[in-house]
Amino acid sequence: MRNITLRHLRTVSAILENGKIISAAKSLGLTGPAVTLQLQQLEEEAGTKLFERTTQGMRPTAAGLAFVDAAQAIDERLRILVEEVDAISGLKKGSLILGVVSTAKYFAPQLMAGFMKEFPDIKMNLIVGNRAETIANLKNHKLDIALMGRPPRDIPVRSAAFGDHPLVIVTAPDHPLAGRREISKEEVALEHFIIREPGSGTRVSFERFLGEIPGRLDEPGTEMHSNETIKQAVMAGLGVAFISAHTIASEVAAGRLTVLDVIGLPIRRQWFTVTRSDRVVTPAIAAFQGFLARRGAMFLPMLGKLYPAEQGFSAHTRRA
Repeated sequence: MRNITLRHLRTVSAILENGKIISAAKSLGLTGPAVTLQLQQLEEEAGTKLFERTTQGMRPTAAGLAFVDAAQAIDERLRILVEEVDAISGLKKGSLILGVVSTAKYFAPQLMAGFMKEFPDIKMNLIVGNRAETIANLKNHKLDIALMGRPPRDIPVRSAAFGDHPLVIVTAPDHPLAGRREISKEEVALEHFIIREPGSGTRVSFERFLGEIPGRLDEPGTEMHSNETIKQAVMAGLGVAFISAHTIASEVAAGRLTVLDVIGLPIRRQWFTVTRSDRVVTPAIAAFQGFLARRGAMFLPMLGKLYPAEQGFSAHTRRA
């Protein structure tokens, strides 16, 4: 397959991304017949079909997906090459595509601003998604680095912790449990919970926390797919929520949510920076990782501020 070109590979990527020849042609600035010809040339070179035409559009075959993966890896390597040459030339510039799970979007912009102030010539783009989407973007070479609460196990990655990630239970201020001290796990388990979707890091921690109570997870609660919706539901009195403390700082400060004093909480997880172990660490990635190691924790909301002083406890005195 020595006659395969970058243009061919970018064509299959565009077809997969857009689903139709005409849409792929538009994204590439080509005509439909030109894209069709390039696909035919590539299939002849490969000796197999790369896409099946269906009523829903172009569906990749197994061989097509292999070509797309190669195209994404080559595009990523070319971008890294540019940054390596710049580094050799002594230029402190580059680019980063940062992916964060949805819980991290509450502090990611401030963290990015702090980094870009130190490294003004490094451009950054942010992609927010749930855990599954963020891992998929790592797999597909769409991210340089990701921030999440639990590194994936199904792809080879490098990871390093850069700060605490506490998980708490919140309720509306007028809830009967609000202001109570040392609420037992068994008592709070009787409440109706508003919970994240299966597979999310918060949901996994919730299930571990209440899983030892017989039958509690048979009907875990009402599922909602965003922290914002969960917070609105709790403020409306629909239930209590097991949630990241980093998502609720403004609502607690404004008196719209209250953190419950539950024995065994907060659960202290960690935030991790994650990169694929099979990719080159560019100067931009190295700079961002170093920044997180030095200053990352400074951009996380302080847990102690979530607990009003009149409740008589703080993050420094609570049980782990």
